Amino acid sequence: MRTLILAAALTFAMPAWAGDHRVTPIRDDLVQKECGQCHMAFQPGLLPAASWGRMMDNLADHFGDNATLSAQKAAPIRAYLVANAGRDRRGDTPARITEARWFTHEHNFADKVWKRPEVVTKSNCPACHQGAEQGLYDDD
Repeated sequence: MRTLILAAALTFAMPAWAGDHRVTPIRDDLVQKECGQCHMAFQPGLLPAASWGRMMDNLADHFGDNATLSAQKAAPIRAYLVANAGRDRRGDTPARITEARWFTHEHNFADKVWKRPEVVTKSNCPACHQGAEQGLYDDD
């Protein structure tokens, strides 16, 4: 019974993945281009809509960088991210993907893992997940 409860809890805490850790890849050229200029363009399903909205509201200080976009670019990007966002069933609206409950559960590694030269940062998904940019995260 405990296992069933834990499985149900994790299901609600994680983004809308199929059982094999897949997220819908980005299918919008503007999102891919603008978000992918500086880092991997993260799939909207990795965060709930409120998190994406807050991120788009704060592009002038996007994790220490100015990622401000024109209104003509920002509006459709926001619309895409919000429309394709992950579930928010527990009020989990983190500012970063790496702060989401599902992420911290799946990536509970020793600090030495994060300090590897090929990893460097928790947001460097392709370092461990070769298919990350296509929304495939089960090859870690």
